Amino acid sequence: MWTLNRSGLVDAAGKQFNTPVIVCEPVSARCMEEPPAADEVLLIGRVIDAFGLRGQVKVRAITDQVEHLRRHVRTVFLGAERRPFALERVLAPKAGVLILTLGGIADRVAAEELRGADVSIRETDAAPLAEDEYFVHQLYDLQVVTNDGSEIGRVREVVQTGANDVIVVARRGRADVLLPIIRDVVQSLDIAGGRIVVRLLPGLIDDA
Repeated sequence: MWTLNRSGLVDAAGKQFNTPVIVCEPVSARCMEEPPAADEVLLIGRVIDAFGLRGQVKVRAITDQVEHLRRHVRTVFLGAERRPFALERVLAPKAGVLILTLGGIADRVAAEELRGADVSIRETDAAPLAEDEYFVHQLYDLQVVTNDGSEIGRVREVVQTGANDVIVVARRGRADVLLPIIRDVVQSLDIAGGRIVVRLLPGLIDDA
């Protein structure tokens, strides 16, 4: 008969066999998996404060896939180091705000230490995209051109307004341009080709 402890296998006589093993912690414990690479994660929000006294954190969310997080995501990654934490509970008290319970964060002091940390998930854990959907990070640095082929610039930032996303387009020697991602403006979104084709409606660019 064999038993298993953190050091390996032990037989009935107590002899230790130093066989490497992976010990699975309870769900409530800090997740010990290896942090993924930067290009393997998707940003879902940022910790803005501690919440309550039991270690919950308040997150300003940039995802609306709350039910998917609850049902399918078991680990989140925090900060530039992408430290892994077990995701134990997700609450959504209002649009754009999440309250997360993280494994290993048991009091307000520990939660406050996470303030300002980005919160990410593995891209493979994200909800499947519909045909006309995209991940926000995929828009960064895409070339933006008009439907007559004139280059405007490249996407520097994506602003999520709630109604629709807005891309901030950096132009050489000129002020940035804000363009809404709506059907009347975006004629083609080619992620693989690295280009967004837009139709400039009156007033979108003052010097157009």
